[in-house]
Amino acid sequence: MAKDHFNYPALMDAALRGVVRKVIERTAERGIPGSHHFYISFRTDYPGVELPDYLREQYPEEITIVIQHQFWGLEADDDKMAVTLSFRDIHERLVIPWPALTGFADPAVSFGLQFEARGDAAAPAKPKLEVKSRSEPRTEAQMHSLPTPVPAAEQPPGEADKGDAEKPAVRTGEVVTLDAFRKK
Repeated sequence: MAKDHFNYPALMDAALRGVVRKVIERTAERGIPGSHHFYISFRTDYPGVELPDYLREQYPEEITIVIQHQFWGLEADDDKMAVTLSFRDIHERLVIPWPALTGFADPAVSFGLQFEARGDAAAPAKPKLEVKSRSEPRTEAQMHSLPTPVPAAEQPPGEADKGDAEKPAVRTGEVVTLDAFRKK
């Protein structure tokens, strides 16, 4: 077989990451149209990723965020994207370099992309705390055991008005796995 002097896999990877960048740029400018929403997975240990220490401790390798109803300050440039999301009822700013992306999905239109983290992925950012990851993978039941939030319109009267002290912590900043959507 002839040598690939063009490095087609790298060209395709860059082009597909460019699709994600264009979608994020357009969303930053115009908002999310219709029922579109995005699941964005990325390496938390990738150089240049900025997120709170408690999230890095909880997700030492990879996290999936959801861009749907509650996000602020969405920005995109040639090198990275940035967004503010609510975790534990606190607004946190995330900065994600494009090479850190491992997945992008828009379930509203059954669109999804998977990536290998690029560039310096072999030399991850040094975590501030030594964190051990799970030695065994999560089971299918564990991955799908997140509670389903009740929309405010369906809550009993007065439930939507209760203080933060009565809200369960798992209702905000939920991270979902995309394994159920991946072809095996």
